[in-house]
Amino acid sequence: MANKRLNRTSEHRKALLKNMLNSLIKYEQIKTTLPKAKFLKPQADKIITLGKKDNLLTSKLLFSQLQNSESATKVKKTLSKRYEKRNGGYTRIIKAGFRYGDNAPMAIIEFVDRDVEAKKVDKKKNVTTKKEDNKKETKAASA
Repeated sequence: MANKRLNRTSEHRKALLKNMLNSLIKYEQIKTTLPKAKFLKPQADKIITLGKKDNLLTSKLLFSQLQNSESATKVKKTLSKRYEKRNGGYTRIIKAGFRYGDNAPMAIIEFVDRDVEAKKVDKKKNVTTKKEDNKKETKAASA
């Protein structure tokens, strides 16, 4: 038995790994169950090591494993530069208690020396609602 099966078929397991790798690279920290985090850690370390080698073959391998050009670019340009002097151990697993519904052990997997701002990538900045816009227009019209 080479690795954990996580009670999934091989295709589902591959898709799960790819999606979790892309999320980890994008946000640099994700919260998941402990077995999934332990399954993801060696794969994430291998991806960073692959990104540190700068040639065409490794770029193609990165894209084939991640299936996401943004993630592959971030690994090549940002993460490989950040961990240039480090020889492995790019991720850490922090236990985070148990999930409320089924009492599953939870964990946070993150990059060592991560960028804290990466967690806020998808959050919108200063979006006003229609009600606020209408209030501003009525105040401006009455003045």
